Amino acid sequence: MRSLLFTPGDSDRKLNKGLTSGADVILIDLEDAVAAENKPAAREKTANFLTQSDARKAPIPLYVRVNDLETEWAKDDLAHIVPAGPAGIMLPKARSHDDVARLSQMLDAFEQKAGQDPGSTSVLVIAPEIPEALLNMASFQSCDPRVAGITWGSEDLATGLGAHSSRNENGAYRTPVELARSLCLAAGSAAGIHAIDTVYPDFRDLDGLKRDCERAAADGFSGKLAIHPDQVAIINAAFTPDEEEITKARRIIAAFDAEPGAGVINLDGAMVDMPHLQHAKKLLERAGLN
Repeated sequence: MRSLLFTPGDSDRKLNKGLTSGADVILIDLEDAVAAENKPAAREKTANFLTQSDARKAPIPLYVRVNDLETEWAKDDLAHIVPAGPAGIMLPKARSHDDVARLSQMLDAFEQKAGQDPGSTSVLVIAPEIPEALLNMASFQSCDPRVAGITWGSEDLATGLGAHSSRNENGAYRTPVELARSLCLAAGSAAGIHAIDTVYPDFRDLDGLKRDCERAAADGFSGKLAIHPDQVAIINAAFTPDEEEITKARRIIAAFDAEPGAGVINLDGAMVDMPHLQHAKKLLERAGLN
């Protein structure tokens, strides 16, 4: 999950274009990208798209962002989408782990009705995206087995906090928004799931996106949300370990393999311990080399 591309659920052209975007995950959107009057048609279109042969044969997972569980649309979204067999559901505006548990129970019922294996639908959680979630982020460290990753929403959160914008005049996140970013990363790491950075809204500013991605990868995020296909290649490059990093990770692992039981080893004149070993293993996992 390096790049996760949002695609509006009410656009045939954009749905099909997403399949060839190069993204690791497609997020078909029934929430923010779809106007209220178009939501019934969008869920029908999305369900039909998921059952088409091109979507079935797609080598990438297709997730669907449903509407907030507190809205009138969420239950109907799930009723239409789950039988179509998406790889997963994205849950927006999660307030705490209780919302994840509630969604999981709903998925259990819809999967059973559709004759699907229990737990076959994965979940991606957006938290924090609203101020209430900031107060409950510790709850997400005990995630349902369905949960594959957690991300956060800078723009909705800034609006909810009453901030003028998510970033200051220098382009840095405002302090409360930066806190939310850090809490999302901590929650994902504690739960052992993907921690995914939020969108970079200015899809024309590819240099700014590159800086944002490089910072997120260095901080520990495993991927980033995208809102335009042009962002995908930059995101993939930033979250793919390079040959130098891979070589170093392999040397660290080999050094510990050569000294079974050692807690600390000397590698090239530097002391390397268990956190370095765990980081090396995670890096190879990200590179698909574990």
